[in-house]
Amino acid sequence: MKVSKRTEYGLRAIVTLAILSQEGDQAIPLREIAVAEEIPEQFLDQIFALLRREGFVKSVRGPHGGYVLNRPAVDIRMGEVIKALEGTLGPIGCVVDDHPGDFCEKFQSCHTRNVWLRLSDSITKTLQGISLADVMHDEIGV
Repeated sequence: MKVSKRTEYGLRAIVTLAILSQEGDQAIPLREIAVAEEIPEQFLDQIFALLRREGFVKSVRGPHGGYVLNRPAVDIRMGEVIKALEGTLGPIGCVVDDHPGDFCEKFQSCHTRNVWLRLSDSITKTLQGISLADVMHDEIGV
């Protein structure tokens, strides 16, 4: 599964927001996240607009404004964040579409569809088993 830059940047940014906001329990300016993660601020603004619409973050206006998590990090699952950013967790259209026949007319007789279904289930279970809090506290591997 290949993820978009929006998803890559979005995950890095929400983890950075969670880490920075736990230090002082305050709103974090978007610019601070953009600088810390080396993400273009305009692109990050679009990503955070989506994260806000999906209920992961909320914006705080004013001189000490910025963003805060909308719920505890332990309650935010990586699978739901990726799905919000990417649109799907599935690797191929025949396993994510409500109408798999629109993606491929062979979906009913395709033996390889079971491979994609298993992969999709595995990806979903794994990502839903990882919270934002887990990621915040993971050791950085080299």
